[in-house]
Order: sequence, then structure tokens, then C-alpha cells
Amino acid sequence: MKHFFARIAADWKLAVLPALMKWGIWGVGAVAMLDSSSIPVPMDAILALYIWNDKRHFWLYCLVAAAGSAIGGLLPYGLGRAGGELFLLKRIDRQKFEQLRDRFERQEFLAVVIPSMMPPPAPWKIFVFAAGVFEMRVSSFLLAVFAGRMMRWLALSLLVLKLGPDAVGLVAKHAMVMVLAASALAVLGFAWWWLHRKRSGKLMEF
Repeated sequence: MKHFFARIAADWKLAVLPALMKWGIWGVGAVAMLDSSSIPVPMDAILALYIWNDKRHFWLYCLVAAAGSAIGGLLPYGLGRAGGELFLLKRIDRQKFEQLRDRFERQEFLAVVIPSMMPPPAPWKIFVFAAGVFEMRVSSFLLAVFAGRMMRWLALSLLVLKLGPDAVGLVAKHAMVMVLAASALAVLGFAWWWLHRKRSGKLMEF
């Protein structure tokens, strides 16, 4: 059964992706939306090819792709918001659930931005689902995904412009290093924010 659905997904992508890619810049946004909402596609490789063939407008491809990814992410976000709480409560007790909620709400923006910056195999949809479960505001969610994706693909663009489309392989090879580096930066950023709030007397007690 697993192989059956995998084959259907592969055939579907072979039929749909070429059609979407004929739309040019708007096709990039549509593919990014598809990738975020349902069926994973090699988004970095597709974006790298477009950027290499139209270097002057690299920023526009990143902008449209980031917007498409944010909009597509509303599907797993919505699933989390609609029934994710019951899903989690079947696996953990209420006290643990509330602890997770409190922890997420303290750092919700970073909890979505950082995974959105990461290339595969980072489990992005898990964090998006959690954003829905813990009722992150839609506007904040969209901004966080857009910002994270925009930073990721601007960095990819600079590598592509310098190294060519093979830069995608370099990113994939060092994906874990990027995850660790971004996580470290996130921790440092949150520590700076916490100390700044504490010194200014604006830090709330949780």
C-alpha cells in the first residue's frame, strides 16, 4: 500500500510539475505552495534552476517562492488548529500538553522561523502543525514562514550565483551543519532578547 501511494505521488508530480513550471515566476510560487501544503518536491533544485537561467531577477523568485510557501503552509497549520489538540492529547497527558503550549508561546516566532530556514530533511511540517495546535496567530505564522523561507532562499541564491546549480548539492551535503548553526544562533538570539527584556523590566513571569 505504501509503494502504491508513493507511485501515485511520483506520477502526479511528473504530470503537474512541468505544467506549473511553464508559468515562470508564478509557477515557482505554485510549486512552493504545493511543497508546503501537501506533496514534497525538490524546491531548492527547481528554484536554483530558475535563478541560474534568470540571474537578474533572483530576488523576485525568492520573494514569490517564500510567499507561496507561507500560503501553502496554511494547510498543515489549519489541520493542527482544527484537530491537533485531540491528536496530541491521545499521546500525552494534559499537564504535558500545557507545558508544551507555554514553551511554544514564549518562542513561537523563532519556533517557526528557524525550521523554515532549514533545507530538507528538517521536519518543517511538524513545527507548522504545532503552530496550529497552539493557536499561533495567522498573521504571525505567515510572517514567520515567509521570513524563514526568504532568508533560506536568498542564501541559496547567493550560492547559486557564485557556484552554479550544483550549490543545491552543497546545501544538502551540509544540511545538518546548517541546522546546528541556525539553532545555535536562535538560542543566542533568544538569550539576548530575554536579557534585554529582563534589564528593561518588561519580562513577564511565566
